[in-house]
Amino acid sequence: MGALGGALGDHRAAPPPAPRAPVAEGEESRERFLPRPVPSAPPAPARWRRLRAGRGGGGRRGSAMAASMICSRASAGLRGNGIRAALGTATAKVLGGSPGILNNHGFQVQKQQQRRLSLHEYMSMGLLQEAGISVPHGLVARTPDEAYKIAKEIGSKDLVVKAQVLAGGRGKGTFEGGLKGGVKIVFSPEEAKDISSKMIGKKLFTKQTGEKGRICNQVFICERRYPRREYYFAITMERSFQGPVLIGSSQGGVNIEDVAAENPDAIIKEPIDIVEGIKKEQAVRLAQKMGFPPNLVDEAAENMVKLYNLFLKYDATMIEINPMVEDASGVVMCMDAKINFDSNSAYRQKKIFDMQDWTQEDQRDRDAAKADLNYIGLDGNIGCLVNGAGLAMATMDIIKLHGGTPANFLDVGGGATVQQVTEAFKLITSDKKVLAILVNIFGGIMRCDVIAQGIVMAVKDLDLKIPIVVRLQGTRVDDAKALITASGLKILACDDLDEAAKMVVKLSEIVTLAKQAQVDVKFQLPI
Repeated sequence: MGALGGALGDHRAAPPPAPRAPVAEGEESRERFLPRPVPSAPPAPARWRRLRAGRGGGGRRGSAMAASMICSRASAGLRGNGIRAALGTATAKVLGGSPGILNNHGFQVQKQQQRRLSLHEYMSMGLLQEAGISVPHGLVARTPDEAYKIAKEIGSKDLVVKAQVLAGGRGKGTFEGGLKGGVKIVFSPEEAKDISSKMIGKKLFTKQTGEKGRICNQVFICERRYPRREYYFAITMERSFQGPVLIGSSQGGVNIEDVAAENPDAIIKEPIDIVEGIKKEQAVRLAQKMGFPPNLVDEAAENMVKLYNLFLKYDATMIEINPMVEDASGVVMCMDAKINFDSNSAYRQKKIFDMQDWTQEDQRDRDAAKADLNYIGLDGNIGCLVNGAGLAMATMDIIKLHGGTPANFLDVGGGATVQQVTEAFKLITSDKKVLAILVNIFGGIMRCDVIAQGIVMAVKDLDLKIPIVVRLQGTRVDDAKALITASGLKILACDDLDEAAKMVVKLSEIVTLAKQAQVDVKFQLPI
């Protein structure tokens, strides 16, 4: 079965590949990265979603439904540094929301999944400055007194105070205490101090943060610039372009999603060959199409090239400049910057990942990172503990197929310890919406007996009352079953994934009914 058939569950055999032309020595590695045309194929059968029980265990069979569930939760502005926000950027809508190959077969995937790190605006602006890109002069303040000193040091009577929170819509947000807006213009150091005192240490509530809000621990104080014209510029990785793409528009400084919806022709896209990199003529062409005046086209293009080099240097997944401006002095400047980084690059981007502000993350995300677990909270009531991202998504799919709603994505990986499994249960049960738990382990590298020890320890240590369904297959599965049986705990074991999913969905429904009736339910074995 070809890659497309594997991804969609197509039962048809793929046609034999066409003979390849000889490849010159040294060209093979380059050829692997060049974009290839996507072959057309008949629509996948309706039963592609019926996942086979027992399939998975760390494979790459993550399906469209799981991606959609994760994306739905992310786009709602809830927590999850990993995928949350990975998906909540303006650029996906600007690109037309193209999800790539699945869209050709009628499947609606909202946006592609990525794990990423987001930095505060002042950090991103610092990286731009290091790259030789013009930005407004400014410094970060963590107390009102610091804000006063910085405003005085800048020496301008025209300043902007910006709340540093990792959420969009700051300008229209509201602080605890009633201050409206997270971006304020001030005209003196005294005013900067006063405004900062109403931001620092307070929560900012925006459409993206929801009712939980985000704490503001610092403010960015910078000089105010007066732009003649504002433009939009971004670089992002886009599946439908099979690599990075430059995005530009003459309409910057506004909500770019609205521009894309109302006037799609105002959005210009320039795909980049990942091997050859950005060419100066591409940047010049984009700057011209964006409407930069002839005397500033080269300067704008140089900034675009520098931004692309920054994008590659730090393993970014997105750089968004809104707005990029021609200011009153005739200089091209980046007035704001949003940069996201691929979390998989943490091992080689220590400088960047040491900047992460954990106060902006949900407590469960912090706990997951500390325990080295891949966790994403969702909105359902069935907790999931699985090994392997592909199997985890397939598990969520099959729960959904049987009428349930997953409460989380949790991949313990192939080398989890007993302690990590215990921490995983703590994470799952810290979500008060969870009414039942499904453990689905296909033991290859991961030993089933280690998982079983972790389950038993967690149930005892946490005094868990909610029903747990366990489906184990693979390495040392008999030892695992013996451990669970010997524990005497009320843990329901299944050999078949389909059976396990049906059982956990029914149990969650029973607990829901019991809660509504305000009665206690004790599950006895056998049922």
